[in-house]
Amino acid sequence: MPVSSSTMAAVHASRAVPNAEYLLSAEGVRKDFPGVVALDNVQFRLRRGTVHALMGENGAGKSTLMKILSGIYTPDKGIIRLKGQEIQLESPLDALQSGIAMIHQELNLMPYMTVAENIWIRREPLNRFGLVDHSEMYRMTDNLLRRLNIDLDPETEVRYLSVANRQMVEIAKAVSYNSDVLIMDEPTSALTEREVGHLFQIIRDLRAQGIGIVYITHKMNELFEIADEFSVFRDGRYIGTHASREVTRDDIIRMMVGREITQMFPKEEVPIGDVILSVNGLSDGCYFKDVSFEVRAGEIFGIAGLVGSGRSNVAETIFGVTPAVAGTIAIDGKTVNIDSATTAIANGMAFLTEDRKDTGCLLILSVLENMQIAVLQNRFIKAGFVQEKQIEECCERMAKRLRVKTPNLQERIENLSGGNQQKVLIGRWLLTNPRILILDEPTRGIDVGAKAEIHRLVTELVRSGVAVIMISSEMPEILGMSDRIMVMHEGHVTGFLDRAEADQVKIMELAAQ
Repeated sequence: MPVSSSTMAAVHASRAVPNAEYLLSAEGVRKDFPGVVALDNVQFRLRRGTVHALMGENGAGKSTLMKILSGIYTPDKGIIRLKGQEIQLESPLDALQSGIAMIHQELNLMPYMTVAENIWIRREPLNRFGLVDHSEMYRMTDNLLRRLNIDLDPETEVRYLSVANRQMVEIAKAVSYNSDVLIMDEPTSALTEREVGHLFQIIRDLRAQGIGIVYITHKMNELFEIADEFSVFRDGRYIGTHASREVTRDDIIRMMVGREITQMFPKEEVPIGDVILSVNGLSDGCYFKDVSFEVRAGEIFGIAGLVGSGRSNVAETIFGVTPAVAGTIAIDGKTVNIDSATTAIANGMAFLTEDRKDTGCLLILSVLENMQIAVLQNRFIKAGFVQEKQIEECCERMAKRLRVKTPNLQERIENLSGGNQQKVLIGRWLLTNPRILILDEPTRGIDVGAKAEIHRLVTELVRSGVAVIMISSEMPEILGMSDRIMVMHEGHVTGFLDRAEADQVKIMELAAQ
């Protein structure tokens, strides 16, 4: 019989099978959701003291399996073993008590609590009066952070930390449970190259201590740099497991998508038309100053720079999300006052934000509701009534065009994979028939197949005369898709590069000035 939650601690310790080959394993796991088979007879095996990368397109079942292994979901079928002993995880607390911790892509820290309070919440040390012993808690936190070589003040409130440092707090919290298994879901999606290097060193230190690490990523270079083994899932099925040193990038892509992707960056030479958007001396008074550039019809205008350079802030100000304190914006040579997103949309702009969870998707609403929201008032209201049939048919066509994988348009968008959520958001803006499309990190956290589809879509748009502004932290994407590149550093424009002259070295030189 499976082990119940009341005996988790015993499983974690004395009842483990001695010398079990695998630290954690799953066999024959199946998980169904309404209208979707998320996992179909899959397997997974993690060895102690290794980093095992999990690869696959969005919707392949990676995150679903990890949520089962971390106690968030219960499998419909299958067996999970920890150190050779069959277990049944009924909640995330069961998993933590068993030594399995998961760090989610969307960090779940409490911003108005300190680093120490976030790490030890519900486990705070108490003094003899039964009150929280803050001095002891800060001492414990300091020792833990020193062990991990993380330079943070335990008394700092999390809201003042960068994304990278918040990631470090999540890691410290997971390690504080004395976890044998650490699951990381896209941990580098918002980190700079230097921050990724620090994270990798921490992972290597944890691996040396015998901890087994499951690493979910869409970035091929990370797999070869940090992973010992990798497993590939496709359409909810297990495809195979290999040592990372035995395969090439192309081998992995073929396993992931079942085909070769011959053109990751399908850049075409299309006629560049007249200037559509002119930005002159734009400043927001905080994050960037004196930014000027022009974008033409049929052009992909890339914006590069390190995290914190002000790239996204420029996009938000152009779209009216945040106000400008200086400078002008002109469309077709005519100065316009973009004081809100509504005004921007009315002037032919569309803006895909970098954070689909916080500023893009309305997670509790359906795919249909998410896709229609930008055009509902403008195009589909007649005599005061919403033309529901017409808008649903329009959204259906858009979903098919973008190959959105969903049981139907009534499915809640939170149940879709990250890549399919991204496609829904792109569909939202394409329904507005924009002339100027701003894409902020359009392929962050999505798989290689979805990336290729989005890149092909961008190529189609510029071919039809749309002006595209693309902000990306991924150097191959910026270099592969852009006609011109503007580079920023600490809120200032440091240079422009034409496609023919641009390379990674030149961009980094400008980005690090």
